[in-house]
Amino acid sequence: MKLSVVATPIGNLEDITLRALRVLKEADIVCCEDTRVTKKLLSHFDIHTLTATDTRVLSMLEQGKHVALVSDAGTPGVSDPGLEIVSKARLMGATIEVIPGASALAAAISIAGLRVPTFTFYGFLPTKKGREKLFTEIGASDRASVFYESPHRIMKALEMLQKHLEEGRKVGLFRELTKLYEDHIIGTPAELLELLAQDTNKQKGEFVVVVEAA
Repeated sequence: MKLSVVATPIGNLEDITLRALRVLKEADIVCCEDTRVTKKLLSHFDIHTLTATDTRVLSMLEQGKHVALVSDAGTPGVSDPGLEIVSKARLMGATIEVIPGASALAAAISIAGLRVPTFTFYGFLPTKKGREKLFTEIGASDRASVFYESPHRIMKALEMLQKHLEEGRKVGLFRELTKLYEDHIIGTPAELLELLAQDTNKQKGEFVVVVEAA
């Protein structure tokens, strides 16, 4: 039994490795978050491997299958259920290999131009319980902080950063990375709030938020 953890594009379909394409073809089955999303990717590259939801990973491994695990976008296990799946597969004694590739986290940091010598990655912040505590932690930390945010909560997130960050500390918003409307905005929380309020189109899409180190 073998589990290949395969990174897929975060937007632009060209951002997939030759090795990833080969493994997706060779695997007995591709397990994913949403088969509809993954089938579009496979179809684009003329790959006809069977797909199933990621709930079937462990049962497929028990049958001795070669399973390719993918997320809807990016690297499985980074802010998605893949983490638990890999942990259980390891306990089963499966052979596990990584097929690295696109990551919104790494992409945002690479183009931020902000002070990010070390950082804490929070993934998606909780919507309610514990949210205030985390923003307090981000504001008090000397390290850079990185988290993902949805378009529905980006303004509230900036308001919380304005409340907790020292004056002048900059934040980077990286929206729709690798997609048609990719956008990068750097500024203080107050500046970003003003800009997004003036142009509501800039509130749309998925965000990677990078808070520079103190």
